[in-house]
Amino acid sequence: MSWDISGRVVLDDVGVVAPGGAVTGLLGPNGSGKSTLLRVLAGVQQAGRATSPSDGGVRAPSSAPEPATDPATAFDGADLRAMPRRERARLLALVEQDAGTDLPLSVLDAVLLGRIPHRSLLAGDSDADRAAAHTALAAAGAAELGDREVGTLSGGERQRVHMARALAQQPRLILLDEPTNHLDIAAQLHAMRVLRDLAADGVTVVTALHDLNLAASTCDHLVLLDQGRVVAAGPVSDVLVPAVLEPVYGVRVDVLTHPRTGRPVLSFDRD
Repeated sequence: MSWDISGRVVLDDVGVVAPGGAVTGLLGPNGSGKSTLLRVLAGVQQAGRATSPSDGGVRAPSSAPEPATDPATAFDGADLRAMPRRERARLLALVEQDAGTDLPLSVLDAVLLGRIPHRSLLAGDSDADRAAAHTALAAAGAAELGDREVGTLSGGERQRVHMARALAQQPRLILLDEPTNHLDIAAQLHAMRVLRDLAADGVTVVTALHDLNLAASTCDHLVLLDQGRVVAAGPVSDVLVPAVLEPVYGVRVDVLTHPRTGRPVLSFDRD
């Protein structure tokens, strides 16, 4: 897919596959197009600021015999962009950076917003909805926050609540924009464990990350963007190599091997 804002190209012929039931890390420097790509896929990119995306984009493998009308944003043979919003919300959840609200909502009520696609328009919260919300809060490490007002939370606490809202939505595809933003080390590792558990349950996970070592330790598949284009995509060991990373980030990269996990460990230097 291609996407421009006021004539400035933000995404330039982006086309990648996110393997089903895996954690795909979306990498790249600031301004490389990661957030825009996630928002376009989720259908929440602000109207009027950009031209319509052309063919291309991210798709998950489909078991359907025929491809979607637009394979650019296909998931299980269906075009995400062509879906009615409510239908898309049953399938896809988006966790944005620093998403906030001015509404005086409790944390539990904020998480229950994730249940809206699964109930009739005029129905209230059911016992099943509340159970799903409490389960999601516990999974996100935010069970103790349920009675708090969202506006009183720290940045890290809000981030966990955003994750819980997406989990309550029970999506089959989850898109996350820097889900470890504002989190301390233990909370970052917990968040990535949640994503790995989702993938193990068959959910397709696509997450933008700045921390390359976090991506190295937790992702199955990587996509590297630079200036709106895909410059590398594939297994972690193929993407996190000096020849690929150094031209994109403008730093020297040394790749070591973790003695326990066998995964790459990266070291950086400006010289």
